[in-house]
Amino acid sequence: MNEQDQDETRQAVRDVFPPVDAELRRDLWPLMRRKLEASTPPVAWYDWALVGLVGGVVVVFPDLILVLVYHL
Repeated sequence: MNEQDQDETRQAVRDVFPPVDAELRRDLWPLMRRKLEASTPPVAWYDWALVGLVGGVVVVFPDLILVLVYHL
């Protein structure tokens, strides 16, 4: 590739992509904070079913508590 081809390629890239503005127009932390403080979604029914199933298995087979703790 010669110098003229490189210049044409650079110009084509500059024409296609707008210049990047590195300055932030606003502070992003308040928006992130609002998202974090938003109400958490409710727990799904299958999560409660899984908790009940694990609790039932632990009551019936107490020796599996160590296996459960190991896998957590």
